[in-house]
Amino acid sequence: MRRPGWPGSDKSRRRLIGAASVIAAVVLWQVLTATLASGDVEWPTPWSIVTLIHSDGWSFYWPNVQTTMWEAIKGFFWGNLVAIALAMLILLVPIIEKPMVGLSIISYCLPIVAIGPVLAVSFNGEQPKAILAGMAVFFTTLIGMLVGLRSADETSLDVIRAFGGGRYQMLVKVRLKASLPSLFAALRIAAPAAVLGAIIGEYLGGDNGLGVAMINSEQSLNIAGTWGIALVTTALAGIGYAVVAVVGRLVTPWARSGA
Repeated sequence: MRRPGWPGSDKSRRRLIGAASVIAAVVLWQVLTATLASGDVEWPTPWSIVTLIHSDGWSFYWPNVQTTMWEAIKGFFWGNLVAIALAMLILLVPIIEKPMVGLSIISYCLPIVAIGPVLAVSFNGEQPKAILAGMAVFFTTLIGMLVGLRSADETSLDVIRAFGGGRYQMLVKVRLKASLPSLFAALRIAAPAAVLGAIIGEYLGGDNGLGVAMINSEQSLNIAGTWGIALVTTALAGIGYAVVAVVGRLVTPWARSGA
């Protein structure tokens, strides 16, 4: 039931509240940096950051964005592909579930800063960053896929059993479609995680990318530039989230709720 004085749908209200929150945060940031700035703390205003991003231009940002983006995409693709395949294999061969999930938990808990240097000396080029991006998404997608596969309607599964079908038939005909909403929910989380994994890999060693650019900006004490790179990184992660969300809405229109 709509509240009086709130025009439009619930979705429109959520968008309005979200936009208002962002605007309020930016205004508060601008006011605080303008009134509380001191000689000991240098905190750039949003306008100075945006101005610097504009002055640096895409000739600086785009090559770094492109490098990090492709590293994240490679890790996102392969990490999720392995996770999805393993989740389906667990449904077909339940006996491997405990050891496989246990290994995935270990990979999730393994500190990236610990495994990163090992990967850096073991692989060349963009491979270490892509592997770290893949590790960042693997566990989330595996659990999301398993939850989705097990959310299949029991009545539909009973029909498959009644016609003599086994685990494979139930997986292909019922469970895969049932898993899509949960899978895309996991992929939405995995998209920004892949960007983070790639950037951490760049921190541990690399020639190009947003992580490398941020290190160089920090070392040159370019505070506004560091903030600018951070905002561009945030935008890249947000774009990844949004793209996956749009694809999920197109692929699973029946799963839309509260829209």
